[in-house]
Amino acid sequence: MRAVAYTRVSTSEQADSGAGLDVQIAAIELDCRRRDATIVERFEDAGFSAKNLKRPGIQQALDLLGTGRADALVVAKLDRLSRSLLDFAALMERARREGWALVALDLGVDTTTPSGEMMANVLATFAQFERRLIGQRTKDALAIKRAQGVKLGRPRAVPGEIIDQIVAMRASGTTFAAIATQLNECQVPTGHGGACWHASTVHALLRTLA
Repeated sequence: MRAVAYTRVSTSEQADSGAGLDVQIAAIELDCRRRDATIVERFEDAGFSAKNLKRPGIQQALDLLGTGRADALVVAKLDRLSRSLLDFAALMERARREGWALVALDLGVDTTTPSGEMMANVLATFAQFERRLIGQRTKDALAIKRAQGVKLGRPRAVPGEIIDQIVAMRASGTTFAAIATQLNECQVPTGHGGACWHASTVHALLRTLA
């Protein structure tokens, strides 16, 4: 197996020998020797948090894995990779799609083995649960705001006089398509800065006024 080793420490952890770069790489090297794997490349992010994957080291590692020049991404601890289960689930899907394995030594995640893949799937299930909870909380919060009469969505950027004209044309029986044609002929920009109106654009604007 051709492995890519990835290590990370955040600024506050520089002095923590248990999470230091040298300790992490030692654990990865030991595991690779045990499984007769070769480390083809090492990447690290020193002084970066794990709140997301916007880190140069992990992005370079993923780019290399995507080329097919390595078979697995190996980390000593899953939280060195990410503290977000949603990010982990996305990485699992990317690994499956691109054909490489994901190995996190501390939690027994190893998609090259049945038991390790099962553990990865368990974590992915929790990630899906987290995603559903976030979605439900957002839905509930929006429902409360609607009940309070709060208008949601991006503020309209179409001038008030243009909106009045559109409303008047529609009230007189003009079709959405005909309204869009007239707005385009007058070179009226859309609410989001676009140059071209469509029947659907007019319809969507009028729906926000309901």
